[in-house]
Amino acid sequence: MKRLIFICFVLLFGGITSFSQDAILKGRVLETNSSQPVSNAEISIKTSTFYTVTNTLGEFSFFQKNLPQGPQILIISKLGNITLNIPILISNDTPINLDPILMEIDLREMEQQIGVISLSDAELDNDEGTSYSLSGVLQASNDVFLNAAAYDFSATYFNPRGFDNANGKLLINGLEMNKQYDGRPQWAAWGGLNDVQRNQVFSRGLHANDVTFGDVAGTTNISMRASLYRKGGRVSYATSNRSYRGRVMGSYHSGQGKNGWSYSVLLSRRYGDGGFQEGTVYEANSFFTSVEKKLNESNSINFTAFFTPNARGKSGALTDEVENLKGLAYNPNWGYQNGEVRNSKTKAVEAPTLMLNHFWNINPSTSLNTNMGYQFGKMGTTRIDYGGTRLVEVNGQETYIGGARNPYPNYYQRMPSYFLRFENLTSYDYELAYLAEKKFINDGQLDWNILYNANKIAKNNGGNAIYALQEDRQDDTQLMANTILNSHINEFVTINGSLNYRNLKSENYAALNDLLGGTGYLDIDYFAEGANNTIVGDVAQSDLQNRNRIVGVGERYKYNFELKANVISGFVQGQFKYTRMDFYVAATASQTSYQRNGLFENGNFPGALSFGESEKLNFTDYGGKAGFLYKITGRHLVDLNLGYFTKAPTLRNTFSNSRQRNATVVDLQSEKIQNVDLSYVFRSPILKARLTGYYNTINNQTDINFFFTESAQGYKDGYAFVQEVITGINTQKMGVELGVEAQVTPTLKLKTALSFGQNVYTNNPNQYLTSDDFDLLTFGDKTTKLKNYHLAAGPERAYQLGFEYRDPTFWWVGITANYFSNAYIDVSALRRSDAFTFGGDGQTDANYDPEIAKALLKQEEFGAYILINAVGGKSWRIKKYYVGFFATVSNVLNQEYKTGGFEDSRLADYKKVQEDQNRNSPIFGNRYFFGYGTTYYVNVYVRF
Repeated sequence: MKRLIFICFVLLFGGITSFSQDAILKGRVLETNSSQPVSNAEISIKTSTFYTVTNTLGEFSFFQKNLPQGPQILIISKLGNITLNIPILISNDTPINLDPILMEIDLREMEQQIGVISLSDAELDNDEGTSYSLSGVLQASNDVFLNAAAYDFSATYFNPRGFDNANGKLLINGLEMNKQYDGRPQWAAWGGLNDVQRNQVFSRGLHANDVTFGDVAGTTNISMRASLYRKGGRVSYATSNRSYRGRVMGSYHSGQGKNGWSYSVLLSRRYGDGGFQEGTVYEANSFFTSVEKKLNESNSINFTAFFTPNARGKSGALTDEVENLKGLAYNPNWGYQNGEVRNSKTKAVEAPTLMLNHFWNINPSTSLNTNMGYQFGKMGTTRIDYGGTRLVEVNGQETYIGGARNPYPNYYQRMPSYFLRFENLTSYDYELAYLAEKKFINDGQLDWNILYNANKIAKNNGGNAIYALQEDRQDDTQLMANTILNSHINEFVTINGSLNYRNLKSENYAALNDLLGGTGYLDIDYFAEGANNTIVGDVAQSDLQNRNRIVGVGERYKYNFELKANVISGFVQGQFKYTRMDFYVAATASQTSYQRNGLFENGNFPGALSFGESEKLNFTDYGGKAGFLYKITGRHLVDLNLGYFTKAPTLRNTFSNSRQRNATVVDLQSEKIQNVDLSYVFRSPILKARLTGYYNTINNQTDINFFFTESAQGYKDGYAFVQEVITGINTQKMGVELGVEAQVTPTLKLKTALSFGQNVYTNNPNQYLTSDDFDLLTFGDKTTKLKNYHLAAGPERAYQLGFEYRDPTFWWVGITANYFSNAYIDVSALRRSDAFTFGGDGQTDANYDPEIAKALLKQEEFGAYILINAVGGKSWRIKKYYVGFFATVSNVLNQEYKTGGFEDSRLADYKKVQEDQNRNSPIFGNRYFFGYGTTYYVNVYVRF
């Protein structure tokens, strides 16, 4: 790899030879109605190897004099437009200037692309468990496989090549939008802006990208530049039973005026009392504006601002027991209050974003784009806090009285399985289980009245609130800046480069959101233990500098700290395009620093252990990539891409328990990523196909999990709330992708797609536990035996067959059949450690049977399933107006299936896991995410 990168850079900086030839074929592509330039349109000469794209002015040119001679067909295509096939006659030294070439909008394709964004809303910001979907954010493109992944596979949380969206880069106006906390794009911060998100450039995998080095899952750059939007307006209404019930949207783009000004505006609203899952209340408004001024022929300045405040009720993973009793749509987080649906776990995002972009065409072949961005605001998720207490003194010692049981209806002590947990059951046990089952079926929602009544009784007795609504908040302030250089050295060589800076200050705290009728809440940890198992004194304090304080609505409590991050990065890239072969080579480097600043002095970790600034961590990272496209003929191509780079861990995986202490993860290192893919591409007027094989390894990954367990072997009775830190994780992803599309007739298209992969752990990583009850706890050889277990990355196998019919009278319909298999549950790492074999005395369980243990630790594979999806639409042109609708029905046959899940680590030792699994219905069974049943989406619009 290093030798290849060195050779490519020698070619790049030492072996460039310039050629000076007159263009013999050039042109300019404009949109029919608005006469605006069409940028990034693909230009090719049929059955030849010659290919280029239009620039921001819609211009293109071929400089080579060895173009195919005589009658030829020039193909011009872009997603959202009708493809043009223009007959031309090429003769050497006879220039051809096609100006203008007019392209018409393909309303059917445009509406289908908008539908992808809308239908993906539920996946884009899901933050429960491991259900992160990458395919929902893929831009629809001319690639058959990526279209299948974006439109049909995303509902199953299928992740191309096993990557989630933290392995891809998402940019807006050239600025990276992946959060530094967890590496994932926060799509809720710009949701509802569908009409202004269509100008996207997607680079698959580590392919060459003009603005950034990229990542293994690909790079998407959304351009929200006012001058790039087609002149005109659009008003639409959408309804769905998936995530929201209704959406109203209006947008208008001025196009570039004679005075050099252009502007774009959008307003939208999404709303609903619940989507497919009950109680998922949805309230979202979106505002967008972009204004651009062309200062002169060389300079333009653009200002973009968007604000998309939104709140949505969350659902969660369910056990089989709960799903069997209440069904797929059940959600325990909500209940009625005064006749209105109220969800206790509501996620709200308010993150205004401002961007200033300067575009400088230094000369006809070199441009410099400088961008600045500022994002601020908050993200919060509420939940019920049921540890409210009051302070009393017994024999001069502080004691706290109060607290309550978990109020959620699916709490394990309220389920039928809890009453059937004994070996020798009595008729009374069965009676209790029957009553619990009936109560859960008939009244299985959160009872807000009980919470208010409990607080009312406490208030009347002079006590504090027992129940409260807590909001876990992140208030981020982020500054972003970069400069991007693109220079065409000659007709064969292009140089790209950028310098980037990001600065983040993130305030993290718990805020008291609602006292639920109470008077105040005592800010102590009810579960903290002092000497002799007594809940007393300093250990219970959230903040030793404010002991036993009573907090009110809006005040911070429990935890309060800042996270700071600084990242400086850059990349340089050379792209070389010749008649038979294109290739590129790129390098990147970055410097990352993290620090925590504790604002509360936690009772379990007094002094500098929790208060003040932590150790400052620094990571230096680097990498390179290279690739080539060999054009065997105009129809047969071979594409190879390979890369190696390191990446700093995320903020989330840097501090072992950032809410309480300054401690950093032991032996924390940057990830090491290697990636290679090889593709064969065939393209003809009738058939398009791509077959790709890929291989990826990521080493030195870190993961932190938070949970309550009864199996912290070696600590008292094993009961503790822990942070499980896993370091040195190595993974391997390998497989093949295939996409084939055949235009059987001018109106009928057949398509198929296939993904066949394997995503596994390749080592036994290091593991330790931390807690406020103990400092550090390890088991046996200090590892967790994850080698050869599958990653929980969605289905490893996905197959599609489908067709699409497009009638000349502008109606169209498509149906696909999609088969999925080989999806696996996220395994408990604690069960795979030596804690599983140990008993409470730290010795191997006397009844341990290796064969039984093997069965207990076998990774669950979800069953295969088939999803049938239908999509269609119709459009009309009435004078200057376009009117139409787009509709889709997903999972037509109402197939029930699991999209993911995780094992519960509460029980993680041989004896307790065996006892639980031997029950007819485990108390702490696996938790699952279920796919939606039959859902629909309908969008009607008027464009003018």
